[in-house]
Amino acid sequence: MAKQPVSGSGDKIHPEGAKGIGACDPCEEIEVIVMLRRKDEAGFRQMMARIDAGEEPAQVVSREEFDKRFTASEEDIDKVKAFAKQYGLTVVRAETETRSVVLKGTIDQFQKAFDVKLERFQHHNIGEYRGRTGPVNVPEDIDEAVTAVLGLDSKPQARPHFRFRPPFRPARGMTPASFTPVDLARLYDFPDGDGAGQCIAIIELGGGYRAADLFAYFSKLGVKAPQVVAGGVDNAKNAPTGNPNGPDGEVTLDIEIAGAIAPGARIAVYFAPNSDAGFVDAVNRALHDPANKPSVISISWGGPESIWSSQSMSAFNDVLQSAAALGVTVCAASGDSGSSNGVGDGADHVDFPASSPYVLGCGGTSLSASATGITQEVVWNDGDQGGAGGGVSDVFARPVWQQGLSVMRNGMRAVLAKRGVPDVAGDASPQTGYEVLIDGEETVVGGTSAVAPLWAALIARINAINASPAGFVNPKLYTMKTAFRDITQGNNGSFSAAAGWDACTGMGSPDGAKIAAALKPAQRRSKA
Repeated sequence: MAKQPVSGSGDKIHPEGAKGIGACDPCEEIEVIVMLRRKDEAGFRQMMARIDAGEEPAQVVSREEFDKRFTASEEDIDKVKAFAKQYGLTVVRAETETRSVVLKGTIDQFQKAFDVKLERFQHHNIGEYRGRTGPVNVPEDIDEAVTAVLGLDSKPQARPHFRFRPPFRPARGMTPASFTPVDLARLYDFPDGDGAGQCIAIIELGGGYRAADLFAYFSKLGVKAPQVVAGGVDNAKNAPTGNPNGPDGEVTLDIEIAGAIAPGARIAVYFAPNSDAGFVDAVNRALHDPANKPSVISISWGGPESIWSSQSMSAFNDVLQSAAALGVTVCAASGDSGSSNGVGDGADHVDFPASSPYVLGCGGTSLSASATGITQEVVWNDGDQGGAGGGVSDVFARPVWQQGLSVMRNGMRAVLAKRGVPDVAGDASPQTGYEVLIDGEETVVGGTSAVAPLWAALIARINAINASPAGFVNPKLYTMKTAFRDITQGNNGSFSAAAGWDACTGMGSPDGAKIAAALKPAQRRSKA
């Protein structure tokens, strides 16, 4: 039977400077994820159009209704199983809810099944990885059913967005200070509460946490330790390295910030391999986890849009649309390398998944405070030591709720042409950073990866207060301009802060009580 290329699988997937260094071992076993269409794709698109316009309530469909209409069909899964059998591939997992089939086999079997060439590549920044040449091809009888094939390549897809405080103060920095997450919740006037009854999902692509660190940290804060559960995705697991400078720093930071602000919530940590397949699958499985049922997902990892294939980005964005339909808020860090996002080609780049229109993109500020409250807050920009990611997407169209906005770029004001990043902000400079405990060491960290769990914990508190999910909050928040502390000073390189929304700090940092009021379910608002 003739084969057809999977849409978006033929574009550039290797970073600049990657070099082929030889063939893969044909007998090596790998796992690959086949993503499938929804049963009622047309109905889903119609619903998303209403969600995009802000016409739908927080949770558009129940999980029961979603499973009935918007999961994969058994017929499509059976077709993929038959295809796998034809090439001697093993079906590890097949789920209608996540619309995914995980296949296991040798390099040789996958090369024949998908008509691709798999080779080893070397890159000066990311090391050695398995990559492919040519588009991914599938038989005509499953071509319409398959939306993506992920995992043939193993290139690290994302980086954690946290920064340790350097031992010196950069010229542009504020007076060094540090805050506990509890301090920041007070300074940002978060509503009272502990997130009881909610679950915050945290996505991690490496490293791990130590229970002893968490116990010591929450004890020192005088906060009841939250319930923390670890889950493995695609053979990954909680695996602390003992090196606080590595991914352990990200994992522990995320848990400690979210847990300190919402100690009554369950913190579910999903560990996955750092690849496009692992990243997408972790969010997908968290979203459809029947045991934890998270109402908010925190993501502190990402990469420039330019390093994602359109196939991978489309598959990920599709999962994020499901989150919006199910009333799950997704918070993602906007990056720590300013407007260039560390790409180094002289152009501006935004970070994905923060650039998805279905994510609450979280940018960064530098913050000064006194005993009475915040005294100054500006765009986080510590020069070579890091700065707030933000800008304009090269991929995603401008959402309805960002119409009429403009950006200040290199001193010139222009109409926002595509999706603008970020949506919101919070303290992120290591110079005014978060006090945490990682691998037994007390330290101060910053980065927009701290802002994602900060906002996730705020949403969890609000969800608990309202006894219902805030859900896809972007359309509503953009109509509530007074619910933010507007940041009007500073820049992240090319983009400058300005009154209202800007491409450094979005709408601004939170006035938590006002955010809570803005997200109150309509039927519960007072008639006044």
